[in-house]
Amino acid sequence: MKILIVTDAWEPQVNGVVRTLKMTRRELLALGHEVEVLSPQGWPTLPCPTYPEIRLAWVTRRRLARVIDALAPDCIHLATEGPLGWQARAVLRSRGWPFTTAYHSRFPEYVHARLRLPLAWSYAALRRFHNAGVATLAPTPAIVADLRARGFDHAQVWSRGVDLAMFTPHGERLPRGEAPVFLHVGRLAVEKNVEAFLKLDLPGEKWVAGDGPERARLQKRYPGVRWFGVLDGPTLARLYRTADVVVFPSLTDTFGLVMVEAMACGTPVAAFPVPGPIDVVGDSPGGVLDADLRRACLRALELPRGPVHEHARRYSWQAATEQFVQALQPLGQRSPVRAAA
Repeated sequence: MKILIVTDAWEPQVNGVVRTLKMTRRELLALGHEVEVLSPQGWPTLPCPTYPEIRLAWVTRRRLARVIDALAPDCIHLATEGPLGWQARAVLRSRGWPFTTAYHSRFPEYVHARLRLPLAWSYAALRRFHNAGVATLAPTPAIVADLRARGFDHAQVWSRGVDLAMFTPHGERLPRGEAPVFLHVGRLAVEKNVEAFLKLDLPGEKWVAGDGPERARLQKRYPGVRWFGVLDGPTLARLYRTADVVVFPSLTDTFGLVMVEAMACGTPVAAFPVPGPIDVVGDSPGGVLDADLRRACLRALELPRGPVHEHARRYSWQAATEQFVQALQPLGQRSPVRAAA
């Protein structure tokens, strides 16, 4: 089967959406499918407002339709709600072709955090986008339940996995002292709530890996933190193995791949009890959830690493990709969904 994935998020971006799509593509190819990725690469681009390092494609609907026709896919998945996603949606609806969509990020909360746009406005736009498809794939049951409560008609679970060959408890570690190391990995942006971690009174050291628009401000305000920037997979695995606790302060993520990667390396997670951590960690031996993030960090520090790793093994990219494939609908089957344009 030839599968076309349309996404506004792709290389050289480094984030959970890109990692998810790359791993899914790898698994689809292993299953014998042919995969085409239609991304901003090769198109004229403009900087994303408030995220100038992210480039968004500037494309006309007619030109995009020609590209889709040339690729001749059997199934189409719209991974993001950016310019490419919206234009592809318009092309597919004009032809009555079915497609699936994905809800990777709590975009309304992100926009509200940065621009104070009312949540109701953003959710209305997203409902319009996603309800036109045959399935809206979301990463956890809690997120699916939230979407259904907000009027998303076709939400269903598409879980995530972890590369257990790369993220493992066994391997090299970075030099460190005897004091505890609390690590945060992720994009340094206001919606990630990183400062909730950085301002905590914790024993030992705080380490941060990642980049983003908040990095310069946070580095200046917290000079005692060790900053690593963006790391490749093997180096990131060494960092996870070295740390004692990975702290995930986000209140808006839909999943949080870094939590599974950390646990696969045997490193427990400390997080707030919100969607994402509730499903990924919950009351498992993989970490501690608490409305008091400092208390979660200190309790996670006491967890044995063996059971943490075992909990992460339940997350398989193969199983997640099978969920993805089952949701797809061939273009020869006309979609029963005809939401407002």
